[in-house]
This record gives sequence, C-alpha cells and structure tokens, in this order.
Amino acid sequence: MNTVAKPQSVTPELRRWIIEQAEAGCRPQDVIQAMITSGWQEDVAMRAMESTLREHLATLPADESDLPPPVPVPEPPLAGSPSELLADGHLVKVLTTLKHPRVVVFGGLLTDEECNGLMALAEARLSRSETVDNATGGSEVNPSRTSDGMFFERGEHALIARIERRIGALLGWPVENGEGLQILRYRPGAEYKPHHDYFDPVHAGSATILARGGQRVGTLVMYLNTPEGGGATTFPDVGLEVAPVRGNAVFFSYTRAHPSTKTLHGGAPVLAGEKWVATKWLREREFV
Repeated sequence: MNTVAKPQSVTPELRRWIIEQAEAGCRPQDVIQAMITSGWQEDVAMRAMESTLREHLATLPADESDLPPPVPVPEPPLAGSPSELLADGHLVKVLTTLKHPRVVVFGGLLTDEECNGLMALAEARLSRSETVDNATGGSEVNPSRTSDGMFFERGEHALIARIERRIGALLGWPVENGEGLQILRYRPGAEYKPHHDYFDPVHAGSATILARGGQRVGTLVMYLNTPEGGGATTFPDVGLEVAPVRGNAVFFSYTRAHPSTKTLHGGAPVLAGEKWVATKWLREREFV
C-alpha cells in the first residue's frame, strides 16, 4: 500500500541553519543535499533555500555603488553627548539620540506660549491635508493622510521667524533652506500612514519639486499639544515610537533619497483628543 508523504513545514531553526551555512561559504547544492540526507523532501529543501536566502539578502545593507550619493544634512552639535543645547538663546534638552536612522528627540524646543500662538495663528486657515502628486509635482488629497493643515510663509510672523531662527541654530542649517512651517491638526482617528519625506527621483513630478531647493534632507516635527491618547510618531523599520508631548520635537535626517536611510515614518492614529504638530522640512539649498 502506498503512503502519502507527510507535509513538511520550514521552521525558524531550519532558516537559521541555512543562513549559517551560506555565511560559512557552503555551496547551495551541498546545503540542499545535506537537507535531503537529513530527511527533508527535495522540493521543500529547494523552496526553503530560495525563500530564506532571498529574505536574508533583503535585510543586508545595500551596495553603496547602487545608492544615490550621500549629501550633507542638518546635524545638531552633539559632540560630547550634551544633555542640553543652547539654540538662539533658548535652552533645549536632548532626550534621545539614534544613529541609524539619524533621530534626535528634543525636550522643550517650544514654550507653552509658542505652542498656543502657533495653533491660534493657524486654526482659521486649516483645510484637509494634501500629499505630493508624484506624477505632476503638485498636491492632492490622499486617504493615507487624514489631518487638517496649512502652511506659513517663511518669516511670515514674528513668532514664526523666531522659531525658524531657533531651528536653524539648533540644527546648524540655514534658515533660507527651510520650507515654510506647516501646522497639522489630527482629530480622533486621524493618522498619516508610514511614508518617506524625501522626493523619489523616479517620479515624473519630482523634477518640478526639486527645482525649488533641491532634495529634502531633514524633518523636524514639533508637538504643540499632548493628545489624550495615541498619535505617536512611528519609525516602523526600527520599531521606534516617539510620544507626542507638548513642546517636544523629533528630528530625523536622510543623506540619500533611499529606503536604506530607514526613515520610513508615520503618525499613528489619534485615539482620544486632538494632536497638533508643526513640521519643518529642510532642503539642500535655498527654498524658493
């Protein structure tokens, strides 16, 4: 009587063993033969080898020769690991730093009065937030972004100009290289799904956007209030969540317009109350 072979499932232990053999320089055919000798069905062994090595290669750093060249980026003066920085006469706390992705969390970047002032100036001008239309370089309403927002012109108000000078001093980046400050309000349930802030050169509309000041190289998100629940800034590639605390801010930079920077980020859904943020995007050159 013929018996049907019992299905074999690929275990995490087998995957680890395959990777270890590959890193030791073993030939794929020898690894597959060793699996067959150990009782693995040939088709299962071949599928396990292919899928395991493909997934493992995806986690390895990209070949530098295949990446866009790195460019200078904003960087706060953190030599010596200071716990505080003086930026244009304002004392800012350094709460958390991460090297890759380059992330710095600041405490007390804005005062309560400044947070209130930004919200008051922006409220009457809020409308449904838009995202970049990659085909044209314009903007469009996108279901991945469900906030309300508006933009200030650079230096439009004395409060805006003061905050922009502070940001420039804190990050060592010219004020004129910054886009206008954007204010966003997220109501309960609103979110911004994970995305990158740089402009991907492969899209037809990117040339129009890049002509205004080059590539984006850094982002600063400042929290204008503390929502009752939810609303963290998330970095899925590294499992990091930054809580939205009034007056605090999170900065991250990206030397290349490429996912290898691990700057994929999003705004988690607000669970209770509202979340207000002010965002400053920084360009390579003067933004016009």
